[in-house]
Amino acid sequence: MKTIPRLLTAFAISLTLLTSSCRKEESVFIEAPPEQVLEANSNVASLLQRTAMNDGSDDNIIDNSSCFNIELPATVVVNGLEIIVDSEEDFDTIEDIFDEFDDDDDSLQIMYPITIVLNDFTEVTINSMDEFENYSDGCSGENENDEDIECVDIEYPVTASVFNNNNELLETINIMNDEDLYDFVDELDEDDIVNIGFPITVILSDGTQMDASNLDELENIIDNAKDDCDEDDDNDFNDDDCDNCTTNQLSDFLVGCSDWTVDKLELNDNDLEDMYVGYLFNFMADGTLSASTNSDSFSGTWESSGTGNNISVLINIPNLTDFNANWNLHELEQNSGETNVDLRIDGEDRLRFESDCTGINDGSGNDNIDDTALVQALTTGDWYVTYYFDDIDQTTDFNGYVFNYTADGTATATNTVGTTNGSWSTSSGDETPLELNLNFGTTSPLDGIAEDWDVLEVTSEIIRLKDISGGDGSTDFLTFERDPNGVGGSDLGSIVSNGIWSVSLYLDNGIDETIDYNGYGLTFNTDGTVVADNGSPINGIWSVQNADNKFTLDFGSSMPFNEFNDDWDVISVTDTQIHLQDVSGGGGGTDTLIFNKQ
Repeated sequence: MKTIPRLLTAFAISLTLLTSSCRKEESVFIEAPPEQVLEANSNVASLLQRTAMNDGSDDNIIDNSSCFNIELPATVVVNGLEIIVDSEEDFDTIEDIFDEFDDDDDSLQIMYPITIVLNDFTEVTINSMDEFENYSDGCSGENENDEDIECVDIEYPVTASVFNNNNELLETINIMNDEDLYDFVDELDEDDIVNIGFPITVILSDGTQMDASNLDELENIIDNAKDDCDEDDDNDFNDDDCDNCTTNQLSDFLVGCSDWTVDKLELNDNDLEDMYVGYLFNFMADGTLSASTNSDSFSGTWESSGTGNNISVLINIPNLTDFNANWNLHELEQNSGETNVDLRIDGEDRLRFESDCTGINDGSGNDNIDDTALVQALTTGDWYVTYYFDDIDQTTDFNGYVFNYTADGTATATNTVGTTNGSWSTSSGDETPLELNLNFGTTSPLDGIAEDWDVLEVTSEIIRLKDISGGDGSTDFLTFERDPNGVGGSDLGSIVSNGIWSVSLYLDNGIDETIDYNGYGLTFNTDGTVVADNGSPINGIWSVQNADNKFTLDFGSSMPFNEFNDDWDVISVTDTQIHLQDVSGGGGGTDTLIFNKQ
């Protein structure tokens, strides 16, 4: 795809310059030297037209077709989420949704009608998938040869004078963009005598500018450079995530942040990240690194070379061979409270480091995370697993286990067979402010809880956790209680169905919309129906899943309560208040809903 910006800088020729696109003016025609006369059907005319063709590959994340664009705005449904695409920035939003989970099946549905723009700038209205596929099937395949030249751009405006021998009319034309140039060449007649104003500036794919003083030079420049770049006529939207990466930037990330954890490690289609829960990696500017747990420490080296999407990262830790490879830097990403370094090998094997570092070079680690309540509760007394859900309820696998945690980050899980040693730590959560990292090794069933768990609720009697699987995007739940006979959570169903509730707070991605629900009383009936009433009742349904960890609401299309249609995480429950939270599967925005009993 074209990566060079259009530069609008004027240049002069001996004829009169005009300020409007394709404006025509009669004048005295003075024929230029032959090397400045453009002839219809000549090789240089063909090269110019191919350079000016509409490049259709920049929106391949939507249409998988490099011979046309979809005219914006357009509406698409991405993994079930409706997106209005009105600029190229929204392509990144689609990519973020696709990238949210590693191994799920991504889908994108185009909402018709749409308008497509062909290589020759013709616009066509498409009313159905069948019509769309008729045009898409006519495009070349991924990275196959096609007509358009994407490694060269012409700097506009370009000025030409045209004299027609048949009608003896003279026109002076200002060509302002690709479409003007394409149409100009397309309409050339064999009887036209065309003088081109030189010099013409040509911009190459690496940003180099070359001036052509005549058509021969222009032809040579385009012909020599037309295959000098990756036209990116493929559907791999992830292959340009590090276009502007440098080794210095990578070093700033790795060295500037501390206590990196392994968020993802996939080798030969095997997910291995659970084996390294509790490991902390630190990278030094001198090319050394360390990996440590509460009981072990390993030394190694790292180095990087290359630029952009071709940066190699060589890691060598003699006693941790899973990490030893010459990785390719895939992406550097820093969001609020989280920094990621994503490494790949041939698009298959993957290693992603994650740090709670909130600013490069600040070395902040998790200093800003308030884990006081969790640490105090966790390190006091015995804990029992009263609920564990991983695709199915597996709570009984932990019957008889007693868990104890100490302030130095060590832990034990004890049953009648013996004691298993483990480790724990806290960090910034993915969907909640706080995360509890557990690692009891690879022995079943304790290997199942080796995760970075988002903390939903902490009291002196219960700790409720959740984790979004890095594999299929499903949600796992883990609950510890003091009482081994606990039910895994509060009796939310009984509490919510007792009395009338009001909305005390509703934040839609941080925007307070509570006022929309003033005056409504909500009654949750034991048959699973709910009525919101302010004199005009609105009906819906409710349910509780996963041992009171999920609270589902559905009011259909009835406004404003359709905003509540979701499966909410249960953050806390008392007899008089229910605190719910939902993190969007698209942009990651957080919604908060609190019911208070009237």
